[in-house]
Amino acid sequence: MPTWDQHEARCHVFAWKEGLLSAVGHDVKLEVKRFRVELDGDEVRATFDGRSIAAVCAVRAGKDDLAALSAKDRATIDGYVQNDILETRKSPEIRFESSRIELVDGAGEVEGALTLHGRTRDVTVTVAIEGDRSVARVRLAQPDFGITPFRAMLGALRIQAVVDVELSFPRLGA
Repeated sequence: MPTWDQHEARCHVFAWKEGLLSAVGHDVKLEVKRFRVELDGDEVRATFDGRSIAAVCAVRAGKDDLAALSAKDRATIDGYVQNDILETRKSPEIRFESSRIELVDGAGEVEGALTLHGRTRDVTVTVAIEGDRSVARVRLAQPDFGITPFRAMLGALRIQAVVDVELSFPRLGA
């Protein structure tokens, strides 16, 4: 049974800015630092520790901008994510359990139930092969999980309601 965690795999969340004052904000790349994914025959089970999500860097024009966020900026973002957005004191664990897997040569779709912020919703994850890695991607609408997207400056700067999640792990079938 293949199993991956933060040592062999990477899980990133991308949050995109919008609003009248979006020019003063940043698109942000976050990393889930503790998780476990198990592939058992035709089932996928995954747990992610929401308390381990931390800001990595800003993203500009599709590329990591490691210099754009100071340590203080990253700590501030982490506080918002933990306390205001995900409320990880109440719901620290994020879980996924597949209901259908359709992969051909390691690429395709996985459907299942995602529990986030205390709510469970069905999601479809796409899996692609990129070099020696398999990359699973899903787009999540925060309000579907009872999450209010971040807002500042009376809503003139905010994070889009949709975030992108990407899990990269050793290539399936390799």
